Amino acid sequence: MDSGKIIRGVGGFYYVVTADAAVYECRAKGIFRKDDIRPLPGDNVIFSILDEEKRIGNIDEIIERKNELIRPPVANVDQALVVVSIKKPGLNRGLLDRFLLMMEVLDIPSFVCLTKTDLASEDEISELIRAYEPCTSQVFPVNNINGSGIKAVRKALQGRTTVLAGASGVGKSSLVSHICPGVSLEIGNVSKKTQRGRHTTRHSELFFIDGETFIFDTPGFSSFSLPELLPEELGAYFREFEPYVGECAFNMCTHIHEPGCAVREHIGVSIDEKRYESYVKMFDELNRIAVRAGRSKR
Repeated sequence: MDSGKIIRGVGGFYYVVTADAAVYECRAKGIFRKDDIRPLPGDNVIFSILDEEKRIGNIDEIIERKNELIRPPVANVDQALVVVSIKKPGLNRGLLDRFLLMMEVLDIPSFVCLTKTDLASEDEISELIRAYEPCTSQVFPVNNINGSGIKAVRKALQGRTTVLAGASGVGKSSLVSHICPGVSLEIGNVSKKTQRGRHTTRHSELFFIDGETFIFDTPGFSSFSLPELLPEELGAYFREFEPYVGECAFNMCTHIHEPGCAVREHIGVSIDEKRYESYVKMFDELNRIAVRAGRSKR
C-alpha cells in the first residue's frame, strides 16, 4: 500500500498525489459510504495501486483529520488566506468578518489578501490594513497585474497547507497563477452586469507546490453561516477586543449596551468601527437563534 494526499474529488473519483508528485485516480472503498465518511481534498490517505501504468488505485484508509471545513469542504488545513478585492466587486466586509470568525472558532490562523489594489487609493488600502491587522496574522495588499506583493504571500504559504477562500471574481485564481507559475487554472471574468465572477473554480482543488507546500483553490461563495455559538461567546473570537475585556465594568459584558464597556470606548480608535458593526449584527443574529432554541432569555 502507498500513501498520499487527495488533491481533488470529482464524480466519485479522487485524485491522490504522492510524495514524488505522482497522481493516481482512485475510487473510495464502499465502507466509507457505509460509515457516512466523505473523502475530502486535503485528506491524507492509504491507497492500493491497481494499475501502475494508468495510475489507478483504491483508497483504503483515511488518516484521522486534524480539522475539517464545511465551506469550503476541505481537510487538514494549516492556515487560511481569505482573498478580497477592494474594487470590482467591492469588498463585502460582512462576509469577510464571518469567514474570519469561523477560522477563529476552528483555531486556524488566517491572513487577508487585498487584491486589485491598482484600483484603490493609498488611503483606502491603509484603512483596510489598519482594520484587519489586529484580528488576523497579516494583511497582504496585492496587485495581480504587476505582481506586487506576491513575494510576501508566497513566503507566508511556504511549507504549509493553505486554503484560499473568497467571493467569486476577487482574483483567487489569478493569485494562484502568480504564486504557482505554470499551473493551469480556469480564470474567470467579472460580469459587468452583476459584478460577480463567472466561469471560475467549481471544485475545491489542492495544488502541490513543492515539498510540504499545498494550496487549496476553492469555489467562490457569497454567503457564510455563523458557527454554533451563544451570543455571549462571540466577543472572545474578536481578537481586537481582548486587550480591553478585563477593563469592562461587568465581568459578563457583551459589549453591546452595558455601561462602562471598555471595548466600546475604543471603537474608532484601536477597534475599527465597521468591524464592531459586524460584531453587533452577528451578536443579534446569534441571539435570535438562541431565543428560538430556548437557550437565551435576552
